[in-house]
Amino acid sequence: MFLSVFDMFKVGVGPSSSHTMGPMVAAAQFLDLMRTSPFEFHGVKGSLHGSLAFTGIGHATDRATILGLAGFLPDSYDHEKAETALEAIHETHVVSPQGLPALNFNPKEDLLFDFGPALPGHANGMILMATDAQGDVILRETYYSIGGGFVVTDAELSAGKATDEGEPIPYPFKSAAEMLDMAERSGKSIAEMKRANEIERGGVENLTNGCTRIWEVMNNCIDRGLATDGILPGGLNVRRRAKSIHEALLAERGMNINAPHTINDWMSAYAMAVNEENAAGGQVVTAPTNGAAGVLPAVIRYWLDHVPGASSSKIEEFLLTAAAIGGLVKFNASISGAEAGCQAEVGSAAAMAAAGLCAVMGGTVEQVENAAEIALEHHLGMTCDPVKGLVQVPCIERNGLGAIKAVSAASLSLRGDGKHLVPLDVVIETMRQTGHDMHEKYKETSLGGLAVNVPNC
Repeated sequence: MFLSVFDMFKVGVGPSSSHTMGPMVAAAQFLDLMRTSPFEFHGVKGSLHGSLAFTGIGHATDRATILGLAGFLPDSYDHEKAETALEAIHETHVVSPQGLPALNFNPKEDLLFDFGPALPGHANGMILMATDAQGDVILRETYYSIGGGFVVTDAELSAGKATDEGEPIPYPFKSAAEMLDMAERSGKSIAEMKRANEIERGGVENLTNGCTRIWEVMNNCIDRGLATDGILPGGLNVRRRAKSIHEALLAERGMNINAPHTINDWMSAYAMAVNEENAAGGQVVTAPTNGAAGVLPAVIRYWLDHVPGASSSKIEEFLLTAAAIGGLVKFNASISGAEAGCQAEVGSAAAMAAAGLCAVMGGTVEQVENAAEIALEHHLGMTCDPVKGLVQVPCIERNGLGAIKAVSAASLSLRGDGKHLVPLDVVIETMRQTGHDMHEKYKETSLGGLAVNVPNC
């Protein structure tokens, strides 16, 4: 099984990987389909289903779809250009993607929110259509945004789209048990096996440059969040808090009044900074999703700034270890809040961060697996119930607590010898079963939990 580190960590735009990035990617794929089609197109339209409909406005799904149909992509997103394009599209009712003629598209009429039952393949479904001069549909495709910015067509989902395409890799593990066995037989760490796989597919330079960029974007996101205050968009009037918390922590440093537990506030500030940027539609990295994007960067920043002996030279090792764990969760369960609740997002992120931290702090392969298991186990059952469909409450603070749990899990595992009762594979399977049994209203629909018990204005 091969999921690249760059599959797990994608540079994109907030507020949601599955509800913002995914639809934008799907729209781009549909444009590619149109470009290779022999038909002459005059317009486009679409419909959003399931969770994409119920929380689409709060997650900017409509905006992302419109921009995607205009040719925008998450990894090269330019906010100012996007704002200009959106304004023009709403005025002219035309999108002009590169390589295609100007296409009729009135966002108010041609992008529908279907609040009926979800499409059969996944909770995050959307249908995109292209029309001829008479307005008749002559090309149609169904897409599912399955979490973390991953998108599959209806046919790919039905066929069980392969996650391992291309040439064989040196260490193809599909479970934690296989990973541990390969590590024992090869004498390599998780990061070393993952590095060998990545080099086989993309080469050393691609891996080094890519990991450098991933951390650069993550770290810049933290810094922007720590420097910005104000009210987040969406109507809940949620105040940005990372800047004021950070300033207070810096001031307390000079007064020598720090309590030991204050380190938790540092981790929370770093994580909240990322997720406040995400909520504002800023540039973030899926880790493994946007809604959980703050956990892993916060743990790396905590390690670099607060742990003696930490070195930025080990960030690649951290990311590779974390990506290996995230790949196991995605392959065997889910990283989608709409599919399995927030246990699949923040829980997965905490497991990845715990594994990465344990690795760079000298943990054995067994201790790394134990760290991931502890972190994920103690997120089991967590629902996804965003108030007003916004990735703000409880999402922002939840990332802070996820980072704290990740560090605690790594610390606990390092205190042991790696031997423990519950294997990571069992926890991943339990998370999958729990997500399957969880009521739909607790899976990113904003129809239950905090979303219905907290006033939306």
